[in-house]
Amino acid sequence: MPRLLTPFILAAGLSCLPSLAAAQAEAPKPLRAGMIGLDTSHVPSFAKLFNGPKATGELAGIRIVAGYPGGTDFGPSKTRVAKFTEDLRGMGVEIVDSIPKLLEKVDVVFIESVDGRIHLKEAAPVIKAGKPLFIDKPAAGTLADAIAIFDLAARNKVACFSSSSVRFGAGLQELRKNLALGTIAGASTWGPCSYQEGTPDLFFYGIHGVEALYTLMGTGCETVTRVQADDADLVTGVWKNGRVGTYRGLRRNKAEFGAVAFGTKAIVPMTKGDGYEPLCREIGKFFRSGVAPVPAAETIEVLAFMEAADESKRQGGKPVALADVMAKARAAAPKAD
Repeated sequence: MPRLLTPFILAAGLSCLPSLAAAQAEAPKPLRAGMIGLDTSHVPSFAKLFNGPKATGELAGIRIVAGYPGGTDFGPSKTRVAKFTEDLRGMGVEIVDSIPKLLEKVDVVFIESVDGRIHLKEAAPVIKAGKPLFIDKPAAGTLADAIAIFDLAARNKVACFSSSSVRFGAGLQELRKNLALGTIAGASTWGPCSYQEGTPDLFFYGIHGVEALYTLMGTGCETVTRVQADDADLVTGVWKNGRVGTYRGLRRNKAEFGAVAFGTKAIVPMTKGDGYEPLCREIGKFFRSGVAPVPAAETIEVLAFMEAADESKRQGGKPVALADVMAKARAAAPKAD
């Protein structure tokens, strides 16, 4: 190599060092994730997104490394836990036999158990271990349990959030931000609404449509009224500023997710749905930042709306005040210290 070229080559090489160092500094710290409750299709779907070769952006660097099967006598759980456990094992994820063993191996946690009744029992040791956690829908099997979970997380300063995947779908987010609407004066959402014994009627599947309603309307619902028929539920909420939002739960007939927003300037329908990737990207951002994309107060109100719907049904369709439902649940919330 000619000696005259050597300084130029060295200089060129040295000039690359700052950019290389910057790239290394920008690379996110790897996070080991664990899954509790391997009895839902969300388990393999989420694992493929985070552990797959195309995991970029918010998904990058977060790898699911351990899973605890869990499972209960809940119908959708006992028939699926074995299959989805094997699906996860087939992706190279270690399967452990207890939550404490899982917590030894991970930095962050997904609670995926399809049976919301055990979410408080599962979440408590995670929170006490100081691990940030995402709780798949519903946050809990009762409003009282959900309040206990979020109160425990707040006392221990542990980041925690829960959401339906529908909330972050591109179509719903575009509708929420559509400037043509002006101000959203009301909204209607709809979707499949099968029940599962042991939890409030809307907790199992109706929650998707109710979360969509809250995505458009925000918090502040004051009263809820429910009409139930064989093929459908119609739940009407009246917000504190006089706005009205409705959720229609569909059974037996054609059932798909949808929404329409009634604005001061236009009426606009939702144009498309989405899969799980938008939610998983929000989870990835949450695990990195510790900032919940859905405030605990909103998740609690979503569950209060659904419990109020059950109470309205028990009272023959009378309006039920969310404040009363919330006060009763707070009084009944178990202490999870």
